[in-house]
Amino acid sequence: MSTVDARIHQAALRLFAERGLPQVTVSELAEAAGVSRGTVYNNLGGVDSLFEDVATDLVTEMEARIDAASPSGDDPALRLANGIRFFIRRAHEEPPWGRFLVHFGATTPTLRGLLEGGASRDLRRGLEGGSFDLRPDQAAGAVATMSGSVLAGISLVLEGHRTWRDAGSDTAELMLRALGVPADLARSLATSPLPALPAGGDASAVQGAGEAATRSGRSGHRRRGAGVPTPPS
Repeated sequence: MSTVDARIHQAALRLFAERGLPQVTVSELAEAAGVSRGTVYNNLGGVDSLFEDVATDLVTEMEARIDAASPSGDDPALRLANGIRFFIRRAHEEPPWGRFLVHFGATTPTLRGLLEGGASRDLRRGLEGGSFDLRPDQAAGAVATMSGSVLAGISLVLEGHRTWRDAGSDTAELMLRALGVPADLARSLATSPLPALPAGGDASAVQGAGEAATRSGRSGHRRRGAGVPTPPS
């Protein structure tokens, strides 16, 4: 994506987030992006598919960043806890991004896929490995509950009721406990050091941090309540 395209898409995301509506005019978009109407037409051709384009870009970018920060070999309970906290922390750091998810995350299939896709994979791996205690027929409900809880946590942060750390760790802890993870271990995983989300070419820079957190969380999870790691202060 060119610099101008990225600028237009970011302006569109801000407008969608502020209004809570998936429509915008070319004139509004040009003004928000600080470009001419002609530039919008030359780069987009129109705005009819802009909302879906913005949602797709958001999903692709966030999925790549989470995957880079959470190697596939991570303990599924730690991946799930970190995934929840990644979303809530980013909403704090980028409020328009968070508002966009809050407004459209539950009703837009593309965004639901982002919220539920990773959680579904981690839940399946956790069930297969014995990390979670859940009936298979409850999996879909558990994933929907998690995605709704993430959006609720983001709302609490954006409205100033909770810090991102408190909202993120509480949401992650409650979800892990609902999945059968022992209370002390759920708390430890939900408050473990959270890796940075890489931006663009920075993925390799945070890989080591993500793997270090993984080793710590996985070691504690194998013990399942015996000698549970002490949560960081």
